[in-house]
Amino acid sequence: MDKDTTSIVSVVYTQSEILQKEVYLFERIDSQNRDNMKHLKAICFLRPTKENVENLIQELRRPKYSVYFIYFSNVISKSEIKALAEADEQEVVAEVQEFYGDFIAVNPHLFSLNLQGVTRGRSWEPSMLSRSTQGLTSVLLALKKCPMIRYQLSSDMTKRLAESVKQIITKEYELFDFRKTEVPPLLLILDRSDDAITPLLNQWTYQAMVHELLGLNNNRIDLSRVPGVSKDLREVVLSAENDEFYANNLYLNFGEIGTNIKNLMEDFQKKKPKGQQKLESITDMKAFVDNYPQFKKMSGTVSKHVTVVGELSRLVAERQLMEVSEVEQELACQNDHSSAMQNVRRLLQNPRVCELDAVRLVMLYALRYERHSSTILPALMEELSRKGVSDRHRRMVQSVVEFGGKRVRGSDLITATDAVAITKQFFKGLKGVENVYTQHQPLLHDSLDQLIKGRLKDSQFPYLGASTLRDRPQDIIVFIIGGATYEEALAVYNLNRTMPGVRIVLGGTTIHNTKSFLEEVTLATGHSGDRAQGAGRYSSRR
Repeated sequence: MDKDTTSIVSVVYTQSEILQKEVYLFERIDSQNRDNMKHLKAICFLRPTKENVENLIQELRRPKYSVYFIYFSNVISKSEIKALAEADEQEVVAEVQEFYGDFIAVNPHLFSLNLQGVTRGRSWEPSMLSRSTQGLTSVLLALKKCPMIRYQLSSDMTKRLAESVKQIITKEYELFDFRKTEVPPLLLILDRSDDAITPLLNQWTYQAMVHELLGLNNNRIDLSRVPGVSKDLREVVLSAENDEFYANNLYLNFGEIGTNIKNLMEDFQKKKPKGQQKLESITDMKAFVDNYPQFKKMSGTVSKHVTVVGELSRLVAERQLMEVSEVEQELACQNDHSSAMQNVRRLLQNPRVCELDAVRLVMLYALRYERHSSTILPALMEELSRKGVSDRHRRMVQSVVEFGGKRVRGSDLITATDAVAITKQFFKGLKGVENVYTQHQPLLHDSLDQLIKGRLKDSQFPYLGASTLRDRPQDIIVFIIGGATYEEALAVYNLNRTMPGVRIVLGGTTIHNTKSFLEEVTLATGHSGDRAQGAGRYSSRR
């Protein structure tokens, strides 16, 4: 494997599952000192990069294994296949195939390319454009979709990616020759700068909250900083594939998770082998041994989730996140300037509100009331200085407005406060906003809702090419340049659940939390050479 395919595989398979398939050794193609093992067969799963092809050529000239089965995660050129064939003088290659998996499969309806810093100003970083094209075409090939493409008119980057993907579809037309469906699939390409509010909000559903407060990187969480954590829980894996509790609680809010953890504990207590349990007969012993692996697995699940939820609770209390989040939601969803002003000021003066949360509140205020006649942004920036917030963080307020302010946005992120909108808000409040912490719906939810109903404006989201979709779309792939969020993944999950006959898959150049989003903004606007602290851990570089 290579650096990227190691991540791609680790997200979907556990080591023990791979061992069950009789794979006993994992090696990186770029590691220098591998031993000769002629008694083993090699399966290579690699991205078709120049570097990997070169490493493979060197490998085939001096093979260390008896036979090679080579799988590339994307389309490979004929000239590179020829170069590999010429290097295979000892005829050790049994087969070469393309196996389309050039992306990180995060959830059943969510994928990421693990790319951070894809933009420079309003343009693509060239290597990132080609990597995003490869990732996206690989998703289409894996899903067997040859879609019509729509992009966001206000962003040149979405058009460039749309054209680049279309080019590959045209060039590799034989690969994309899938059975025609009644309604063609649709690929919608969006730009993160159209909604800079969603990645700035604190989250209250399990997966989103874990990523926001602890950082999920390829399903792994680093818990080494948790006070008093045991050695075996310093890094834990949260995977819905192999963890029933996580799968069932992924999208539930924090209150429900607390109750479910308690039930899990009680269930565990009941099943726990009693200390004094008599193992007198062979049957007793057999029953104990039969139940032991299950018990051990359950014990691991319980201690893992109790540790994670315990740490989330500690951070919520320590950083007063319930108060912070309530004001964030007010800034994102309501239009009461004097109330917002007082609440943001009050929290900035609270010594327990940490630097990141203070800056986040000012950023939300700056985006929400960017052109308000009586804006108090300069005064709030003064408050940040008095609070001792670093220059770097203060500069980011300006960067965020540059990245996702009114001048840049193509759609109306800040909804109007006319009577109809207010009435809608009121009824929504009566009908089903779960609580004040989850009132916000990402812009993506409205865009997809419009798209499914056939009302998404062609003038804002044109089709690439002459043809348009006459019917309502059924298969939708959405890709967000600049990164998606778990809040958007939740919105897609809910739309998939409530809209019969519609299947939506969401992808992004990465999956953001606030820290990684601020790093993305900093790299895009070029305001600070200093990377946002701690964000680098959450998204691997190319």
